[in-house]
Amino acid sequence: MVSCNPTLWPPRLVTMAGLHGSEDAHWQTWLERQFVRSLRVEQDDWDAPDLTRWSQALHARLARERGPFVLAAHSFGCLASAHALLQTPTAASAEIVGVLLVAPASPAKFATAKAFDPRRLRVPSILIGSETDPWMTLEGSRELARHLGSAFVNLGDAGHINTAAGFGPWPRARRYIDTLVHCAAQQRRHPPVALNLLDALTQPTLN
Repeated sequence: MVSCNPTLWPPRLVTMAGLHGSEDAHWQTWLERQFVRSLRVEQDDWDAPDLTRWSQALHARLARERGPFVLAAHSFGCLASAHALLQTPTAASAEIVGVLLVAPASPAKFATAKAFDPRRLRVPSILIGSETDPWMTLEGSRELARHLGSAFVNLGDAGHINTAAGFGPWPRARRYIDTLVHCAAQQRRHPPVALNLLDALTQPTLN
């Protein structure tokens, strides 16, 4: 049995924002305040999303900190986060124990995202899609979740799941993170048990 070292658990929350960053009223900013020692990946230019540079910024930020980590990404930040994990899957899997991908943007909308090649992630992940997201169709989100091996949640009429769509304080986001952390803890205690995130997401606390 592998026990959780209290000095290394629970994982630190790391947020990965999208184009223009996430303002004070954004759910990512709210989520950061819900967890002790949370981190945000900063970009040199929030107005120029670049798959390679943004992915490297994630790696550089985590290299300066002590893990493990759980990621909460939004929009283009979802693409950069997945790309970072897929480029260095072994090293990333050792430190990142779960990923929440909210309203991923379509790679087709960004010239710099042509290199994005979605494949199954080696860590548990939850992808949240919307029926009215101008940056990615619901079917596009569902297909991306399939490629990444993510549990998929349809949030319905939720726009881009950002401040403009009314997503400031968002307790459900915290419950998604808690689900990922819980599943990671179970896997640490009972490896190599494969946990069904879809089953976890249907528990009453997430409804």
